[in-house]
Amino acid sequence: MSWRRLEGALAVVTGASGGIGRAIALELANRRAQLVLTARRHDQLQAVAAEAVKRGAPQPTVVVGDIADPALRERLVAAARLTDRPLDLLVNNAGVSAHGLFADAGAERLEQILRVNFLAAAELTRLAIPLMRGADDPAILNVGSILAHRGIPHNSEYCASKAAFRAWSEAIRAELAGRGIDVVLLTPGTTDTEFFSHLIDKQREQLPWGSPQGMPPEAVARAAVRGLERRRREIVPGWKAKAFVLGARLAPGLMDRAMRRYGG
Repeated sequence: MSWRRLEGALAVVTGASGGIGRAIALELANRRAQLVLTARRHDQLQAVAAEAVKRGAPQPTVVVGDIADPALRERLVAAARLTDRPLDLLVNNAGVSAHGLFADAGAERLEQILRVNFLAAAELTRLAIPLMRGADDPAILNVGSILAHRGIPHNSEYCASKAAFRAWSEAIRAELAGRGIDVVLLTPGTTDTEFFSHLIDKQREQLPWGSPQGMPPEAVARAAVRGLERRRREIVPGWKAKAFVLGARLAPGLMDRAMRRYGG
């Protein structure tokens, strides 16, 4: 099967102002993609748009707001529709997290994380699917986490949101195959971004096991875009992430015992 061509593709990228979302947007800009970008941080989003133009992309469309807001999702889809061409790629990347024990947190923490990490992405996808009609080779890239394969203490709500996101992605992959829409999972491990500097709740400054060295977001983005081009079902960038996923699959009891050390 031939590679997917992303040169000049129309792509919507959420959470595009920093981290993995920014890096994916710029990797697509290297292929002169027509970008529709969204995030909450206006100045950072405009900076990404300016950098995309420097890399050869047409002037991106910027839609500022919270992906959990239904009105923002409607505006984002309307912006893509105004290009008057089919949508080639949707990148569901926006996400939030928190640190702390589940029993010590309020219900709103779980609700907010599920709303942003899973429900908002699912509802945006529902709106975007009709825009992909007529695209030559449309795809949806869902940015998940290795923690969808194995939950860890102090991140229970985030793990739950990514596990739901993963299961839903697998389900719609089968549902959308007949429409010619591919669904690809990106499953990164720890990444060197500001993600954990913007937690919605933090019972402690640092997780019990410290802050392991993360993979550069640019490396994650390169792996993601290459995986899209090569029609991968799931992309797990880096040997550490691959080892974690393999350990979760082959040695769940051992991982249980290791995680109990950090449970309290």
